[in-house]
Amino acid sequence: MLRTVEKKILSCLKTAYRGWFVDIGPVVGPADKIWTISLNEESPKTPIVLLHGLGSGVALWCLNLDTLASQRPVYAIDILGFGRSSRPVFSTEAQKAEEQLIRSIEEWRREMQLENFVLLGHSMGGFLAASYAMQYPERVKHLILADPWGFPEKPADAAAKANLPFWVKAIAFAVQPLNPLWAVRVAGPFGQWLIEKTRPDIVKKFSPLLKDDIAIISQYIHQCNVQTPSGESAFHAMMFGFGWAKNPIVKRMHKLSNDIPITLLYGSKSWVDNSAGEMIKQYRSSSYVNVQVITGAGHHVYADKSEIFNKYVLEACALSDSIPRLTSSHLRSYAKFTSDDEINDLSNEAVETPRSEEQNFGNYDQSPDLGAVFPIPSAC
Repeated sequence: MLRTVEKKILSCLKTAYRGWFVDIGPVVGPADKIWTISLNEESPKTPIVLLHGLGSGVALWCLNLDTLASQRPVYAIDILGFGRSSRPVFSTEAQKAEEQLIRSIEEWRREMQLENFVLLGHSMGGFLAASYAMQYPERVKHLILADPWGFPEKPADAAAKANLPFWVKAIAFAVQPLNPLWAVRVAGPFGQWLIEKTRPDIVKKFSPLLKDDIAIISQYIHQCNVQTPSGESAFHAMMFGFGWAKNPIVKRMHKLSNDIPITLLYGSKSWVDNSAGEMIKQYRSSSYVNVQVITGAGHHVYADKSEIFNKYVLEACALSDSIPRLTSSHLRSYAKFTSDDEINDLSNEAVETPRSEEQNFGNYDQSPDLGAVFPIPSAC
């Protein structure tokens, strides 16, 4: 069912895509496989690799794939433990679980034979992207972090600032041992309904592409998360009260090479603390660190304001292609608002490749025929 729903969403793309399982061997389980889709592989430009957030999968990049693929190769993966990828048993220790996820990404890169690439991660994917760049700096040409989770340290007075009623705190304490998306699975066949009723905002984000069939997004999210919560358990091991990481990125930014340019894209209405972006900018004063807060966007910044998001991503990619070593001197001032003409011009650049149904659903999907987003808080 997940395979069918994913195909239906991706059939709305204008660009031909290919989907297949990449065998990465015994990284966590005995034979792990990562579900991968690619677009415009024949382009000679530096590819961009997309890492999704908690409870998500490759199909939720549907508002970005066409525009990004208009200028370079694009690869999107279901992170190990999520979506259609293998769901092995991860370590319950935070550092070990993180290392397992990072190793799976590196083994995927080796199998794909990608020398270097632009790495874009959203939320949890941003956390993993930053960690990967620390360990494999020679592979990352530009690090793009979209509303990344797990960067700042948890404030000592976080609970007091939240000012929550006692009964809310009691429930939060009671469900602490459970995985974040447990409610979707407990709801059983009503999981999709639960997502639609509690988080209608997520579903509506995709209406520009999916028109009247936006309910398929909640179906996709449900199918992604109704299965064995393997990657979700890894996230649970790494988190410190959902909103923070046990090993926050800001505490180890010194491990990230100063030569790696960073672009941070935050939503102005997001629950994620964007102060970490300015901290990173100050800490890496001689490095290229471009922090942009997109007006009107929430945590799902890639979908809320997809045109502006795509514009910033393509600018970052083009800059890294044209300048071998970016520094703080290459930062330029951006207009606070992007004009409608700029957005329309960018959107029209997406390649419109006529495709047959066989291209979308046959030859481009080399998988066997197999028979985030948490509805209460925002997903990572």
